[in-house]
Amino acid sequence: MIPRYSRPEMVAIWSAETKFRIWFEIEAHACDAQAKLGVIPAASAAAVWTAKDVEFDVARIDEIEAVTKHDVIAFLTHLAEIIGNDEARFVHQGMTSSDVLDTTLNVQLVRAADLLLADMDALLAALKRRALEHKFTIRMGRSHGIHAEPTTMGLTFARFYAEMSRNRARLAAARAEVATGAISGAVGTFANIDPAVEAHVCAQMGLEPEPISTQVIPRDRHAMFFATLGVIASSIENLAIEIRHMQRTEVLEAEEFFSKGQKGSSAMPHKRNPVLTENLTGLARLVRMAVIPAMENVALWHERDISHSSVERMIGPDATVTLDFALARLTNVIDKLVVYPDNMINNMNKFRGLIHSQRVLLALTQAGVSREDSYTLVQRNAMKVWEEGRDFLEELLGDSDVRAALTEDQIRSKFDLEYHTKHVETIFARVFGE
Repeated sequence: MIPRYSRPEMVAIWSAETKFRIWFEIEAHACDAQAKLGVIPAASAAAVWTAKDVEFDVARIDEIEAVTKHDVIAFLTHLAEIIGNDEARFVHQGMTSSDVLDTTLNVQLVRAADLLLADMDALLAALKRRALEHKFTIRMGRSHGIHAEPTTMGLTFARFYAEMSRNRARLAAARAEVATGAISGAVGTFANIDPAVEAHVCAQMGLEPEPISTQVIPRDRHAMFFATLGVIASSIENLAIEIRHMQRTEVLEAEEFFSKGQKGSSAMPHKRNPVLTENLTGLARLVRMAVIPAMENVALWHERDISHSSVERMIGPDATVTLDFALARLTNVIDKLVVYPDNMINNMNKFRGLIHSQRVLLALTQAGVSREDSYTLVQRNAMKVWEEGRDFLEELLGDSDVRAALTEDQIRSKFDLEYHTKHVETIFARVFGE
């Protein structure tokens, strides 16, 4: 997590100031619930809230932690310095550190998810706009990197829209999965704190009570959350690689917007490189880097050990900040992507009609030729195009075996590009609705 790949709103979620503010709110809400139950004086609970508008001194907390070697105790000590030791003695009644730490982490992950969901909405809007814009812009479909059959640029955008829509649904589910809190005491038995306190704190913090916790909230929830971020990152890379391919000099069907004054190379002034999408490929790797550690965090000793803690202190901010930046960058790339329809047609015609081979194959079978023989007839003419630069249509028209089965008009009719776009509206209706 470095400033180059960070956006302020997501970074703020993971700041020390925000963390301590959430810790305070959890402790204060717990005091309110304890006071309502008669466990602590109402006046003491009210006194805790006098720190509501106080800016916690991060440096002072760090100073105390240097002695205590315990971050939550350091914070509670600093809170006592603000509200007074007499009132502070009722703070953290019956709670354990993980009640605060785990509930806070999940609050942060929920807030991060909300920003990421908004990011995805912006990306989906950009993909939909470009899909509609290029609904019938013919381009070459490729399999194994080789010309296959025609498709449209609109369908390319639409399939990425559909993929990102699935990812949005996954992220919404991951948000719900991780939106739990626990105020259940040292091993989750509520021995020294009433379950009503947990219910109150969770309601105030926008969480659901964890049905059963130990000293910690179960980490399978977090594993699912980070796995979802990893899937989204993979989809970002999927889209980025498509754009990188289209920007290759030999293809040049689309390219990243190249702004005035931008430089592509320190050595070669002519260069216009796909730097943003290459960057996205790299950022996707960083987000996925969090997935395996998150899964390994699921297995903890008995009611809890601390092996997950250092991992989460890093992957929480790093994965969410990086993904937030990547989604925003990808949205900008899609919004400004320069598309070259003429180059798409030129690329399609490089092999002089080969892309219509399946239609001729099917026409021959419909005319009574066996599939094996039909394939042989089409392939032998196609190979002349590959190897000798011939024209596929002319070769077919000059092949007596093909002409024995098909008339000239029947052959020529198989070279109609619009044939390949006849179901575009149907696909768009499936993706975007009627």
